[in-house]
Amino acid sequence: MNSKARITNDDQQSTIPNPQSPIPNSQSAIPNSQFPTTLIRPSRGWVPLNLRDLWQYRELLYVLTWRDIKVRYKQTVIGAAWAIIQPFFTMVVFSIFFGRLAQMPSGGVPYPIFAYSALVPWTYFANALAQASNSVVQHEHIITKIYFPRLTLPLASVLGGLPDFAIAFAVLLGMMWFYGLVPAAAVWTLPLFVLLAVATALGVALWLSALNVQYRDVRYAIPFLIQLWLFATPIAYPSSLVPERWRAIYGLNPMAGVVEGFRWALLGQADAPGPLLAVSTIMVCLLLLSGLYYFRRMEKTFADIV
Repeated sequence: MNSKARITNDDQQSTIPNPQSPIPNSQSAIPNSQFPTTLIRPSRGWVPLNLRDLWQYRELLYVLTWRDIKVRYKQTVIGAAWAIIQPFFTMVVFSIFFGRLAQMPSGGVPYPIFAYSALVPWTYFANALAQASNSVVQHEHIITKIYFPRLTLPLASVLGGLPDFAIAFAVLLGMMWFYGLVPAAAVWTLPLFVLLAVATALGVALWLSALNVQYRDVRYAIPFLIQLWLFATPIAYPSSLVPERWRAIYGLNPMAGVVEGFRWALLGQADAPGPLLAVSTIMVCLLLLSGLYYFRRMEKTFADIV
């Protein structure tokens, strides 16, 4: 009995680990000083743009852009024809009231062509601005769950409007053929003015989308802003009606340079809009650069207050 108890006690002692013996762990052999320490602190003030992240998430940008294109006219009766209807019927209204009744000068081209050639870039700008300004708030369910460059949201909305622009531009070429007009020699500069319209829409949308997260009144002010901006842009009237001494100040409206440059490149009207276009280009660069920095600064608060 005693020997059995002694053996049993010896077995029990062998199965109980010695508290002073080292624990067999793979990490126990590594001193704590060799583990990297990462301190995560909120950024203060203006933060760098870090556009490299946008390039790393380029596939996400493609997916969001393609989704916006497909969803825009999903479950609609006439589909992509809305890209033509909106500028075309606006052109009809302008032709009746401004072209016939008000006898607005059109620089020697038929007034429907004069108005529609300005409505093509303007309609793209207005729709892209309206979509991109609400893009951050509309993706609340994504922003609060995962990290990705928030800049992809307004950028995808701006790029998603380019197919509509291409459809409306094809109709414009058909109208020019109907009226017997040939594109001007400066038509090769047309992509530059399209790029200027994209930059304008993105720059303004970055400001408004960031403000819309904090102040929801912005989304109600955007349609009113677009409506006022329409009549402040030389769409129904030429910029030549503006006195020469005020032409450069009028160029503070970036879409003024886009519209006049678009007309000049396509229709070859008069001289190139030099001072007006120069001021508008500088204004676009300022809007885009300041919008990028402001959006990046406010981006860290989106998940908390959206």
